[in-house]
Amino acid sequence: MAIEFFHPPAPGEARPFTRAVRAGGMVYISGHSAPHDPARGIHRGATAADEVRNALAFIADLLAETGSSLDRVVQVTMLITDRADYAACNAEYVKHFPRGLPARHTVLFGVPTEARVGFSCVALAN
Repeated sequence: MAIEFFHPPAPGEARPFTRAVRAGGMVYISGHSAPHDPARGIHRGATAADEVRNALAFIADLLAETGSSLDRVVQVTMLITDRADYAACNAEYVKHFPRGLPARHTVLFGVPTEARVGFSCVALAN
């Protein structure tokens, strides 16, 4: 059974994980927040809902690259840094899964960035 790695880390990279892996008919997406690169004019978003929208757009692009899509996601982990953002995150999140919500768990977390929300997921390939 082949395992395909999408965007593995470069040697010595500070974030030692592969962005996505396809194996056994499944796609596994590592945890990602919305892209943020102020030098290139890319910002996570002004609100938690913006961050959800931008993070899920980033994940949708990764899924497309692996031959999958948000419509094929079966499980999501939502990572939030502030309980106060939970309702706003949920309100935006449901917009991205109109055919049915995947199984999900939510985790309160802290990361060495200023991201308020991040996601990882498992999806069917192809």
